[in-house]
Amino acid sequence: MSQTSMIVLPQGSAGAPPEPGSVLFIGNATVLIRYAGFVILTDPTFVHMHEQVPLGYGLHATRLTNPAVEISRLPQLDVVLLSHFHGDHFDQVAERELDRSLPIVTTPESAERLGERGFTNTYPLDTWSNVTIAKGGARLRITAMPGRHGPPLADLVLPDVMGSLLEFEPAAGSVDHRMYITGDTLVIDDLQAIPRRYPEIDLALLHLGGTRVMGIMVTMDGEQGVRLLRMVQPARAIPIHYNDYDVFTSPLSEFQQAVEGAGLSDRVTYLRHGDSFTIEAPSRR
Repeated sequence: MSQTSMIVLPQGSAGAPPEPGSVLFIGNATVLIRYAGFVILTDPTFVHMHEQVPLGYGLHATRLTNPAVEISRLPQLDVVLLSHFHGDHFDQVAERELDRSLPIVTTPESAERLGERGFTNTYPLDTWSNVTIAKGGARLRITAMPGRHGPPLADLVLPDVMGSLLEFEPAAGSVDHRMYITGDTLVIDDLQAIPRRYPEIDLALLHLGGTRVMGIMVTMDGEQGVRLLRMVQPARAIPIHYNDYDVFTSPLSEFQQAVEGAGLSDRVTYLRHGDSFTIEAPSRR
């Protein structure tokens, strides 16, 4: 199903892009993106080390790290981007502390779950559908990308997941930065459509970790992360979602070794928790 909707925000500081943007790695799949006057938070998880989050069916994951930024210290947000509804992507702290009227762009299944918890401003997207966010003269278009959170059959008991493509237009009609966020997916055939539709992607955020639930791998490990890099061909990639919970089985070092072996080291930037990557404006190739 194709759908398009519009979110209109107060103008704020949008439309002044000579100032560089940034991606702040808070932890797990939680990043704070600032660009063209927009402030976006992804997959908010803010529990602390040793605390547990629910994964469904009575399963839990234990956090091994602390978030680099507390939820109370976040700036004013324009939108939350949620790849799927799992406790390590939208935890009890986010449920308790986030403004329930904040726009949340997510899957239809996740939107329903959020609605049950009192979040009233969700924008559910089917694959390839999009929502446009307007802030002054600037536009941000978010398009849902394919994703599958597990191998065939196993994904039937896992939540629907989406990747996201963010296209920033500081001036109407002029995209000057494209960012792809994989979401919790394995490398599947459907992902091959991404470079056909969007051959120029400036930055990709890769959900890695080789997450295993009941022994089944449900997110990319190091080798799959390199396969996706070769498939999508972003100008720059940043790995995230690799060491924060005890369900991860593929350390960042495995991805680093695979990247070096593939000769792709010049395309990858590694961030520690709390580090920022600067998005120069414009950054289009």
